[in-house]
Amino acid sequence: MIVTRLDEARLSSSVEELAGLLVGTVEGGASIGFLAPMDRAAAVAWWKERVAAVAAGHLAVWAAYDGHRVVGTVSLAFPDKPNSRHRAELVKLMVHRDARGQGLGRRLLDTAEQAARAAGITLLHLDTETDSPAERLYGSAGWTRAGIIPDYAADPAGVLRPTTLYYKRLGPTTLTR
Repeated sequence: MIVTRLDEARLSSSVEELAGLLVGTVEGGASIGFLAPMDRAAAVAWWKERVAAVAAGHLAVWAAYDGHRVVGTVSLAFPDKPNSRHRAELVKLMVHRDARGQGLGRRLLDTAEQAARAAGITLLHLDTETDSPAERLYGSAGWTRAGIIPDYAADPAGVLRPTTLYYKRLGPTTLTR
């Protein structure tokens, strides 16, 4: 499998495949911000909305390809405030059901972490549904559990679920000007 960072053009040309991954992920029960059933047109629209953020440098997106098929993705969201440019949020880590259990989630996570370090990011954070399979991945990858917020988001079935916040330090704790 090849993991590639998507620029604005590549993201635009991949929205249909990425939408299929998003729909499948939600149908598989992952709580990534959407309710089931996930409408394919809404998934396409959501990915198209990400293109402007990539173009502006506020979002970095990687996709994993098995041949020409997208089987995974991960993104980093970068804040634009001066006091928060040292951090980024890891968002929308998705692995196709057929590709799970092969280390792709870890590889996507490692890719995002390495890119964050290269960009001067010293702190990453994320949230994930409490007691989800994703929690095992983050814990085994050295992320620190910061706490749980009850009833934070609805799962794909619409049931309110707690979310666990995680962070990972990547570098120094002092900003340079």
